[in-house]
Amino acid sequence: MAGQSSNLSCLLYGPHEAKFEDREVPVIQDPHDVIVRIAYVGVCGSDVHFWHHGGVGLKVSHDNPLTMGHEASGTIHSLGSSVTTLKIGDKVCIEPGLPCTRCKSCNLAATISAQTWLLRHHLVLALLPMAVYASTIGLLKVFHVSLEEGVLVEPLAVAVHGNRLAGVKPGHRVVVFGAGPVGILSAAVARQFGAVEVISVDMNAARLEFVKKFASTGVFTPDANVDTDTNAAEIVERFKLDRGADVVIEASGAEACIQMGIYVLAPGGTYVQTGCGKPEVMVPMTKLGEKEVVVKGAFRYGAGDFELAVGFLSDGQIDVKKLISKTVDFEEAPDAWESVGEGEGIKTIIRGVQD
Repeated sequence: MAGQSSNLSCLLYGPHEAKFEDREVPVIQDPHDVIVRIAYVGVCGSDVHFWHHGGVGLKVSHDNPLTMGHEASGTIHSLGSSVTTLKIGDKVCIEPGLPCTRCKSCNLAATISAQTWLLRHHLVLALLPMAVYASTIGLLKVFHVSLEEGVLVEPLAVAVHGNRLAGVKPGHRVVVFGAGPVGILSAAVARQFGAVEVISVDMNAARLEFVKKFASTGVFTPDANVDTDTNAAEIVERFKLDRGADVVIEASGAEACIQMGIYVLAPGGTYVQTGCGKPEVMVPMTKLGEKEVVVKGAFRYGAGDFELAVGFLSDGQIDVKKLISKTVDFEEAPDAWESVGEGEGIKTIIRGVQD
């Protein structure tokens, strides 16, 4: 077992090349610093992509490895002398983006375009190597549910962000493409925002069965033997969407779903791209223009999304614990990325190294 004199970390050096190494144990260097002891880390689709491809855009290498894991919960281990908003033992989730605080976007509180991955894919032993000015930059969110649930605040914040970008409101009819964790949580948030119809679309029957019980009012499995506009027309007809959906949240990244999303929208509807897929896809531009569709990209989350996500958990409005299908030990992280990539379960979480 590892103690506090070591800081075992899981680093990715290339596709399918992960190593467990001791790294320097973090220490308080600034009076505003806090050190967090990691309890659980969630497995995200981006982790799977990094595992198989070595990165998105920029690639890891032997000269520039990456510490894996960015959905994290833990407890405050130690505090700088100037930290007054947190105390040792507080349960926190970690918002893995650090605003630079200098650019125009940060000054306008639109931190999303200025965030850098301070904790980019960190998965560490007992102490999270981080230097956070907790009293001025709210990267740590205190919560009062279990640490297992706390690890899902990050994907829930992604779902909140997509719904806020889409402007989901009472009476809306929403179609969510993808029934992975973000798609499932997007459906749940849409219901919380007042959507009267939330249709989830996926090829995985088990995930559709789950989301129908968890949040969606209806589910749809596309017919792989027909084109995307035919599938979209079937969604509209089957669920009596009249001229189409008010909002589409695309959480799969699949080209076919992107196309269906445009076709299924009502004129003037809003489309939000949350899922990540191929860098370039074919989009039905003529239909997009005819409908005067509003298309928005979503990159993680923005100001206020984490707070709203924590509120949904704390109030018991969204029971994220139901999504957790497997918990594995720290050393099993590569196996977890493999199984998630194969579509197993709903949400896998990795337990931090135990003393």
